[in-house]
Amino acid sequence: MEYLKTMVAADDAGSVLKELMESFGQDVWNYAYFLTKRRDAADDISQDVFLRAFQHLKDFQGRSSVKTWLLTITRNLSLNYLKSSFISKVSLVGWLTTRQAGPSAEMEFLDTEAVSQIWKHVMQLPQAYREVLLLEFHFQMTRKEMAELLGISEGTIKSRLHRARVRMENLLRGEDA
Repeated sequence: MEYLKTMVAADDAGSVLKELMESFGQDVWNYAYFLTKRRDAADDISQDVFLRAFQHLKDFQGRSSVKTWLLTITRNLSLNYLKSSFISKVSLVGWLTTRQAGPSAEMEFLDTEAVSQIWKHVMQLPQAYREVLLLEFHFQMTRKEMAELLGISEGTIKSRLHRARVRMENLLRGEDA
């Protein structure tokens, strides 16, 4: 954090931007994709996130981690995108899949299929539940960081996580959530 402030103060914002993109670019893109379910939107939003971060580097006060700051920008831009008139008229749904390495092609297929099924169930959850699961398991954020990012209390985060886990258990057992 101090390193970023020093580089910004030394008018080396280009280096800071490059470091931010290398360190957090994939996380920003993944979060944008998770929220919008569109690769093209995630590409555009990711670019916008880093442009905004670049424009406001000197304004960053360090009250949160850099990652939390960037994911907050990502969330806001993604929600604005989802509220836009274009997206309300056109809805394209894609499923998130993850490549898994296995000892054989069959094992790789089975692993990929299992991950795909889990993500399919995650995507069936209401957005509030999906979001806290992603922030906890993928981004490994604390409840405090999630509360800060989402602008809600830690108690609400705890409640949503519990409800999301219960629904996921039911979905994985084949029961309706």
